[in-house]
Formats: sequence, C-alpha cells, structure tokens
Amino acid sequence: MEWFRVLLLPFALLYGAAVWLRNLLFDTGILPSKSFPLPVISVGNLSAGGAGKTPQVEYLVCLLKDRYRIAVLSRGYKRKTKGFVLAGPDSTAYDIGDEPLQIRKKFPDILVAVQGNRRKGIERIMREHPEVNLIILDDAFQHRYVNPGLNLLLTGYYNPFFRNFLLPVGNLREAKQRAKRADALVVTKTPQVFSPLDRRFFVQKLRRYKLKNIYFSRLGYQAFQPLTPDTPETPPGNLKTIFLLTGIANPESLQERLKTRCKDLVVHRYPDHHQFREKDLKKLRKAFCETISRSKIVVTTEKDAMRMESEQLRKQLEGIPVYCLPVRVVFHNEDKQKFDRMVFRFLENFTGKHKKEEQKT
Repeated sequence: MEWFRVLLLPFALLYGAAVWLRNLLFDTGILPSKSFPLPVISVGNLSAGGAGKTPQVEYLVCLLKDRYRIAVLSRGYKRKTKGFVLAGPDSTAYDIGDEPLQIRKKFPDILVAVQGNRRKGIERIMREHPEVNLIILDDAFQHRYVNPGLNLLLTGYYNPFFRNFLLPVGNLREAKQRAKRADALVVTKTPQVFSPLDRRFFVQKLRRYKLKNIYFSRLGYQAFQPLTPDTPETPPGNLKTIFLLTGIANPESLQERLKTRCKDLVVHRYPDHHQFREKDLKKLRKAFCETISRSKIVVTTEKDAMRMESEQLRKQLEGIPVYCLPVRVVFHNEDKQKFDRMVFRFLENFTGKHKKEEQKT
C-alpha cells in the first residue's frame, strides 16, 4: 500500500460500515432481493473492474446460445443515455457502453440491453421479450435487489481480492468476507504456464472465504484483426515496435503478451473506460510517425475499439496500421469440463424445480 493511501483509511472505514449495513439489510430481508421464474446467471467481482467479466460473459454466451434464448443485461457503464436501452445494429458506446456494444457486435442474434436497475431491466425483458429463457447479468455481484440463480465471482490472478483493501484505500467494493455469497469463483488472467503449486496457493487462500467451486482461467489471445481500412490483414512477422493504446483497468497481462511479439512496446495507457478524444489519438499519431522503424503497428483491445468508432477519431488513425487483439477465456486442465458441468447442472436443476412448482400450482 502506498504511504499516502494510509491517509484515506478513515474514509475506507466509513465506506466499509455503509456497505456492511447495506448487506445486513439484504441478509435480514429488510431490503428485498427478488428471484425470477427463469434462470439468471450473474457475473461480477469484488473489485472495481479489471477481472475480465466481459470475456467470461462471452464464454457463457458461446456455451449456451445454441440451447437457450439469451439476454445479456448490463448497467452500461459511462453511457450517455438513461434508463432501459435495447441494443440495436446502430447502437454506439455512447448509447449502451463499450462492453455491451462489444457483446452485441459479437453476438448479433442474442438480446443485449442496459439498465442501471437490474430488477427493472429483467422485468422489462420478461414482459417485452417472452421468448428469452436465460438472462446473464454483467457486473451484478453488488446488485442485491436481484437474487440470481447462479452467482459467479471473478478475481484477477495479478490482483486477487484477498490482497486488496476497501475503497478508497484499495479498490474493493465490499469486504473480502462477502465472497462467500458466490456459488463459484474463477481466478482469471493467470499465466499460460500455471503450476500446481500456484494453484494450491490460491485454493488455500480462497478456502478461507467458504468458496467450494474454484476454477482457473487465462486469456487466450486470438489473431490480430485490422481496425482501419488501410491496415493489412496480418501484421509483419518481425515487428520491431508496437504502440499499445488502451483504457482498461489491468492491461498487465496484455502488455506481457505483446512484449513477446516485438522488440519495443510503447504503452499509451488511459483509465478504464476512458472516452478517447482527438488529442489522445493525435498524441499517438505523432509518436508513431516520429518513431523510425520499418516494422511498427498500433494495437488496441476490443473494448477500446468500441470507443473509437466516431468519424472524427477514425480520421486520426488514417494511414496507420491499427489492429485490435480479441481475447477469449481458456480454462486450465479439467477446469473447463468442471465449470461447464456446474453451469449445466444449475440450469437442469432450475428447470426441474420450476416444473415441480408449476405442477403444484
């Protein structure tokens, strides 16, 4: 902990007390937590961003889209709209947020919506889209007005919640002990080579929080995708310089990956969900043009690319080879089979239980 953060301890204690009281009101039923007659899977974390929730949501969509009619419901962080918004083919990051837009573009056949109040969002989806029979909530671990059937908690390998502290000293939204609400935990963004000793260490640490189902995953980086019309389909094989433009919470694993692809990595890093401006891209363009190299490219993430779709921003990238680097969740060893089995078991049990309740009524 940096020394200056110690000065924020009183505020962290006040914040922690407020969150503790809020959770107590939900635990005792004073504040209502609503269940729904269709399966709801929540994906969230204890920390403020950076655990890889969107790739995990996309993993679930890929796993289940052939069996269920899925709706993904998100808050739509940093969007300029209010209330309930259904994503459409012309939606932008300003309308629905960068992460929902990324999901909508990848999976145009599923329903993607944003609503700050997830309970109201679910109720509206059920009312207006009765064909939906599975809802996935993105970033909803703290949204306790909804009682999901399956509560998935994520934590990053390089910054696990058990090494963190409450806001504003650290970046935990609530106390570590609240991890026990999760039905399963996924340690994300692990190294590609993940040793049994490393696994054992994490399992021992996490068992303290009464977590039974623990899985480990990493990010699988896919092929570079050209982002601008002037960009070749594939980058040169012997890259000298990569300029990384990113506004994500924890780009460390991405940086390590790109270092293996070039001699020099130049990072232009901005805060998570940063709304890129023309001056940001002008700065990048200037640095790119002033770097003497025959083999240089710009790389950004899928999420960042969603915030660079305006005509004004794309003009700043004209004539520069710009790629985005898609990622997907890859589970280690037998964890994929175990995780998938857990999800399907939940869905089968939910369907069976709901049918019995319908027969009783």
